[in-house]
Amino acid sequence: MIKVEFEWNELALQIAKDIEREIMPLFGKKEAGRFIGVSPSGDKTKLVDKIAENIVLNYVKNLNVNLVSEEVGNIDAGSDYTLVIDPLDGSYNFIQGIPVFGFSFAVFKKEKPLYGMLYEFITKDVYEGIVNEGAYLNGEQIKVRELNPQSIAIDLYTRGKGAELIQKVKRVRVLGAIAVELAYLSRGSIDGVIDVRNYVRPTDIAAGIIIAKEAGAIVTDEQGKELKFDLNATEKLNIIAVNSKELLNLILEFI
Repeated sequence: MIKVEFEWNELALQIAKDIEREIMPLFGKKEAGRFIGVSPSGDKTKLVDKIAENIVLNYVKNLNVNLVSEEVGNIDAGSDYTLVIDPLDGSYNFIQGIPVFGFSFAVFKKEKPLYGMLYEFITKDVYEGIVNEGAYLNGEQIKVRELNPQSIAIDLYTRGKGAELIQKVKRVRVLGAIAVELAYLSRGSIDGVIDVRNYVRPTDIAAGIIIAKEAGAIVTDEQGKELKFDLNATEKLNIIAVNSKELLNLILEFI
């Protein structure tokens, strides 16, 4: 097993496996999407999200660390360490029986990222990013792929901005789970992940960004500047994550 400070990787995988055991019987079932409340960001809380987050809370309550999570918002324990977690990235996919969703877990010391993990429940793949040590898929190091300008594949979320990009690339995907999509960028399955809807939150992307950067990706805001965010569950962001400066410049030209 990859060595990580404080064995955050073991904790992350334990939480992911417990969530998996509890939620997978609800996969593709209407009951999973029943609304049971409202999150701090104003979104409706679905049953499956709350089940997953309750498991996170049970683990974290005795760790004396800060927590940022989608349904409860911020829990400040006065610690130097903050966990930024999306217990179920891609909950719409989960409810509808679409097999693209995962568990997103990131660790920060003060504002500095240390570790990110994405666990895919269907494939059971474990993606990890260890700051300054690389990105890994099931323990094997991964890298973004080299750009082939004739065969560019991107994930593009837009409400019109930059739609012309569709004419400039070969393939466009929208998978509905941005943490998973950032992991796919990291392993070289796609060339870029772009969301310019002013929609994604730190909980959606914190772990994915760590993994992607460690795999060699460039991650910016919609102006091409380094993407920065506070550790909270409410800030709304735009993100461009790509495997090359050439692709970044192409995207910026159109958005």
